Amino acid sequence: MIRIYQIIICLIFCCLGCSSNNNDNTSNPDVSPPTDSQNTISKIEFIDEYVIPVQDLAGVPVGGLSGIDYYDGKWYLICDTSEPPIRYYNASISYTSTGFTEVSVNTMTEIKDNMGAALAAGTVDPESIRFDPNTQNLVYSSEGSIVNDIDPALFEISTLGNLVRTFTLPDYFKAQANDDTKGPRHNGVFEGLSLNIDNTGYWVSTELPLIEDGPEPTLTDTDSPVRITFFNKNTGLAERQFTYELDPVARPATLGTTFEVNGLVEILEYDQNKFLALERSFSSGYIDGGNNVKIYKVDATEATNTLSTESLNSASYTKAQKTLLFDFETIRSQLINNSVDNIEGISFGPALEDGSRTIVVVSDNNFNSFIPQKNQLILFKVIP
Repeated sequence: MIRIYQIIICLIFCCLGCSSNNNDNTSNPDVSPPTDSQNTISKIEFIDEYVIPVQDLAGVPVGGLSGIDYYDGKWYLICDTSEPPIRYYNASISYTSTGFTEVSVNTMTEIKDNMGAALAAGTVDPESIRFDPNTQNLVYSSEGSIVNDIDPALFEISTLGNLVRTFTLPDYFKAQANDDTKGPRHNGVFEGLSLNIDNTGYWVSTELPLIEDGPEPTLTDTDSPVRITFFNKNTGLAERQFTYELDPVARPATLGTTFEVNGLVEILEYDQNKFLALERSFSSGYIDGGNNVKIYKVDATEATNTLSTESLNSASYTKAQKTLLFDFETIRSQLINNSVDNIEGISFGPALEDGSRTIVVVSDNNFNSFIPQKNQLILFKVIP
């Protein structure tokens, strides 16, 4: 999550609402995601929006929903907080072809260290979560805290929240707090996470380029590549990597504010070397929230393996190909308060009654630390 340090105006939004299109009260069948032979995506169609009401679990606020995943009737949501309790949620989310029929956040599980103790403040910054059906465990990514010399990380935990193991990172992903010439940018590291299609490991993506790889995106087109890295689940080591080029920032900051950023916030492999990439641009000072979000289809089949490349800035390599699949601007007018919120998570969900695949995205409300924001769910139908 890119935190919005430079916002100097507090924008007033209308009250949060609930689903805008709940016309069918019958829950959809709990159908597992389609088989690999059905992994074709030509477009996606908007179905509905739901805003999770402000609420607590055991006296702890529900929010910061930065990652979402679904498997076998269960939904997992990770909380983007570096303050205890570090946690993930289980939720019930049901829908039909006309919209959401049930959304409830049911339980909270605290994530612990290898001794079963609560994680200390500032030691992790969770961003994405996936359930692994082979191990029956969860994996989650953390951005760490670069300015405090805390490395990003990829963790495996049990469903009880206990640490199982930590994966080994290439050195260039490690924090370099005292070196402004190389290393990851603060709050720009392991934002995205996906199981690979063969379920032999996990893909992890950075939100922003490493310092030695290129500049952060600006309003003009820059060469801003991020790294997407495959970790073998058996060895715990990185084995392959490709690069993805970020778009420019979508619009200038306004109303006297200056903060602008664009980054890759989530990935989802849907076929061999083919991914959905959730890219979000934010600019401060806008009453609609300032977010511009797009989903791209990404083909890394011909992309160069850059795992051993220390600096992309001076290297010759082939990036993954990206094709626009969906622009959230096309549905802004259909969303509550015309707001595309701080969308950071994406998951396939259960199939619809006709067998169509579905996608659900979720937004991180930042616990309303900066401006009023929503825990927003948006539902799509996949068209093969």
